[in-house]
This record gives sequence, C-alpha cells and structure tokens, in this order.
Amino acid sequence: MVDLGLSGYLLAVVLGFVAVFCFFVQRNGGRSKSKIDDSVTSTTTTTVYSGESRSKDGNGDIDIIIVGAGVAGAALAHTLGKEGRRVKVIERDLTEPDRIVGELLQPGGYLKLQELGLEDCVEKIDAQRVFGYALFKDGKSTRLSYPLEKFHSDVSGRSFHNGRFIQRMREKAAALPNVKLEQGTVTSLLEENGIIRGVQYKTKSGEELKAYAPLTVVCDGCFSNLRRTLCDPKVEVPSCFVGLVLENCQLPHENHGHVILADPSPILFYPISSTEVRCLVDVPGQKVPSISNGEMAKYLKSVVAPQVPPEIKDAFIAAIDKGNIRTMPNRSMPAAPHPTPGALLMGDAFNMRHPLTGGGMTVALSDIVVLRDLLKPLRDLNDASTLCRYLESFYTLRKPVASTINTLAGALYKVFCASPDQARKEMREACFDYLSLGGVFSEGPVSLLSGLNPRPLSLVCHFFAVAIFGVGRLLLPFPSPKRIWIGARLISSASAIIFPIIKAEGVRQMFFPATVPAYYRKPS
Repeated sequence: MVDLGLSGYLLAVVLGFVAVFCFFVQRNGGRSKSKIDDSVTSTTTTTVYSGESRSKDGNGDIDIIIVGAGVAGAALAHTLGKEGRRVKVIERDLTEPDRIVGELLQPGGYLKLQELGLEDCVEKIDAQRVFGYALFKDGKSTRLSYPLEKFHSDVSGRSFHNGRFIQRMREKAAALPNVKLEQGTVTSLLEENGIIRGVQYKTKSGEELKAYAPLTVVCDGCFSNLRRTLCDPKVEVPSCFVGLVLENCQLPHENHGHVILADPSPILFYPISSTEVRCLVDVPGQKVPSISNGEMAKYLKSVVAPQVPPEIKDAFIAAIDKGNIRTMPNRSMPAAPHPTPGALLMGDAFNMRHPLTGGGMTVALSDIVVLRDLLKPLRDLNDASTLCRYLESFYTLRKPVASTINTLAGALYKVFCASPDQARKEMREACFDYLSLGGVFSEGPVSLLSGLNPRPLSLVCHFFAVAIFGVGRLLLPFPSPKRIWIGARLISSASAIIFPIIKAEGVRQMFFPATVPAYYRKPS
C-alpha cells in the first residue's frame, strides 16, 4: 500500500471539503443524460371501476392480483401463495423468455432466494457458480473474491439463462393450488374513487376480461405501461448493451465474472452454462451501430476486439461471425412511488439501475422478503385506505438495501467509463488500484456489490476513500500546483457522480430510515 504521509492525507481531506463546497455552490443542476418520461409514451392505463364485485370469469375470491410473471412476479406469486393467499397472476407471454440481462444473481440475492424457499430454481438449468470478479485494465488484472467465509458452502453467485430461471419459478408458483397463472395482456387498472379495484385484461384468445382483488401488484417489467399512474417515472438510458454468446471457451478466471475497463465503456463476460459465456459490450448513449448493414460487426471487431483478453479473443470473433448479435437499452429509474390504495409497484416496473453490477434481481428478491413480512400479520386486505397507509412502510424499509445497490451501480458505471477529463481518468485509475490492494480495500466494496453487506454509509465511505486515495497519489512525491488542481477536481468529480444519485434515492430514507414516520406503521 502507498504511504501518503500525514501531511498528504490532511491536504487531501482539506481539498476534498473545498471541492465539495465548490461543487454545491456552482452546480446548476444540469442533467448529463437524456431522460424519457413514460407518461408521453404510455397509453391510458386507468379505467373507471364499474362497481362489480366479482371478476367476469367467476373467480371473485382473489386476494392478490399480480401483473407480470418475470423474476419479481413469479417469485412473489410463490411467496404469497405459500402464505395462504389466493393469487392470480396475469402474464403477457408464458413461454420461456429470451433475454440478454438478468443472468447473474449475486450471493446476496441467492440468500434471499433461500429465504423465500426458491433456491432449487437455480438447479437443473445448468447454472454456474460465481465466486467473484476479475477486473482488467490496460493489460493489468486483479481478482476480487466474494467474502463468503462466514456462509454455508452452497452460498455464492449464480449465473444462468434468464428464461430457464424464470420458467422454474413459474412452475413452482403454479404448483401451488391457490396460485393461478393466466396468459393475458393487462390493458388498464380498474379505479374507483382513487382506489385500484383490479385490472382489465385481454386473454390469449382476444377476449376482454376483468379481475378484482383487494390488492394489485404491478410487476410488468422495464417497459411497464401501468407504472405512470402509480409513480413518477423518470427513466434514464445512459447506454445500451450489445449481447453475444461465446461458445466452448475458457475464461481466464474460472467461475468469475470478468469486467474489462475498456474504451469507451466496460465489457462484461460471465458463464451462463457449462458451454456458454455471455458477453455484454456497453455502448454509451441510446444509439448503437446498425446490425443489419454490418456496422455493428465492424465496430465490435475494430474497436472492441483489441481490448478483449487474448485468451477469449478468438471465441469473441467467432461469436461476431456467427451473427447472433442482440442489443438492449440500459435503463435506470429511481423509485418515486405515489402511494395508491389497492395497488403496489415492484420489480423493474418500480425501480431500475444500470445492470453493470448485476444487482436487479437481488433488489427484487429483497423487496419481496420485505413485502411478505409486512403482509404476514394481515388476514383481511379489504380496507384499501388502511392497507395503503400501512404499506407506505414498504417504501422506507426497502431503502437501505435497494438504494445501496442502486447508487453503487450508477456510480461504478460512471467511474468505469473512459473520459478525456484528467480528473476522471485519475478516478478510474485510482478505483482499479484501490481494489487491487486487497484486504479491506477490496472486501468492503465487493461486499456491497454482492449484496452481502448493503450499507449506504459503507458505500459512501469507500467511494470517497477511492477519491482521497487518488488525490494522495497525485500529491506524491511532490504536490505541484497542477497536481493539487487535478486532485481538487477529482474530489469535485467524485461528488458530482455520487451526490445526484443519492439525492434521487432520498437522503433521509437511505441513511436515516428510522426518522421516517412510515417506518413504524403497524397493521390495524
């Protein structure tokens, strides 16, 4: 470890406070990424309730309707079904999904899967165990292992085909006698006097039906057309993923995810079966080279391939030549709910973060555990207003875990992206070298990343420790005026990265949840 000396540390800390103060004084609140307002693109999603007390199909004794049977919806259906709730799940397409994300479950997510009794869903799908990450930059590499020593030997990350995992959870949910899965497209929520009474949906055959329940949980994914009535959707699209599958190749570090700090942005590799490796190339912005005219293949071969580790470069080229290239926008959206009697948002319909850190499923499963525990003492869900006030505590209780993972994902993505700015370059280099130190310097951040220790204060401490570490390196051996200026800008840049994310997540709920009145809500 580099010995900065007492004077170097003191100067770095003073510069940090000065830069943070300047950041808040001078910052004008400009936004760096384009935003999409879901309310512009969504169709009308609320229908006036007709006063009927039973669904058209005669099933009037439903406790909870779940819209969507992805990771969140299927896991929630099984969890509530086990609790004795009568659950109806309406999913647009019950065939096996085929996605290029949602393929890596962090160890913290696996622990939640165990808590929900769903750990066997990663069995019989050729899932691969993941024990950490390998980080590559400019020909150097370092390995970061999950701190799993205190856990059962079965606990680790898991990577798999997303569709296989979802189908296993759907099958397990459908096996419960009080859970019904139906294929259909929910077109609107049924509302009466501000209370959501159920949903209107179109069946696979095209028939229009209505279903009613005391509580409707909307889990219809990142492209949700129902969320705008239940939250304030401010969606960012900072980048897109270009997905490939490499076949029969050996990663440099077995059973590890691989992150290449490439130019202009990171490249990911991780196994999704015993013979396949997923590659995700991040392309900043909302536009990607065209696949149809060959521009994408040219970009991948000329810009990306030279930065891929030599051990897998041939397999990477072969995957490009095979032609099965897919793209997906990377969305992030802070949770900004409108507490609505009779309805609740969950999953990607409610909250999204950049998928670089693979934290989405961990957040969703953690949310389900919180909701299950809140609903457990309630047998009657019919008093919508009282239930709504009680469930406001859900939004506070979920925050420490969700906001830590969300903030880490957004901040790490910005740090890992290449930049012409010298201060940002120094921050990126400092992050790599800080993690390479090992010990508490890598264990702390990896505990956050893995969901094993999702503590907001720990995240902020490590983030600014990286920044001060970078400043200390600049000041040695002699702190020239230029280096001092770059150091001040490094602290300011770090502040500009993390503080807006924390603000969007909610400072009070993130760091001081016990001061929020809803934290103490009790069932009536």
